[in-house]
Amino acid sequence: MKHPVSVIFVCSGNICRSPMAEAIFAHLVEEAGLTDRFHIASAALGDWHVGEMPHRGTLDVLRRHGVPPTAGKRAQTVDAAMLARADYIIAMGGEHVRELRAVYGDVIGGKASRLLDYWPTARTRDVPDPYYTGDYQEVYDLIEPAARALLEHISRRERL
Repeated sequence: MKHPVSVIFVCSGNICRSPMAEAIFAHLVEEAGLTDRFHIASAALGDWHVGEMPHRGTLDVLRRHGVPPTAGKRAQTVDAAMLARADYIIAMGGEHVRELRAVYGDVIGGKASRLLDYWPTARTRDVPDPYYTGDYQEVYDLIEPAARALLEHISRRERL
């Protein structure tokens, strides 16, 4: 078997959007019987929440949908080594992609993309930050179908 496909989800603080995406994607991967074929993580561009658990709103919406949060998840920041190891760097918004390219462009090449780019019929291209909007259900409703589409894309591309 070839190495596990490494997917990292990136947002601003790693307590709302990216840990939600990490948990949803991991749940979909498990349902597909592909857990051993993936390494899934999430991280932040900013360091203001490092060490914190995912936001209560994220945990609540995941529980309501029967998605287990990532065990022991604590906010962390991205670093060059983490990004270099990733096969797919999935950002929650265009501003994250721009920052990743500006700071780590030589490391990531063309590996960074927005999650909602995998779901072309989404009404928006950026996942809004529920830390400010308070609408964790809206974020779930965007992330879940996009994560399904991402898994389909990766499964096809990697022949899983």
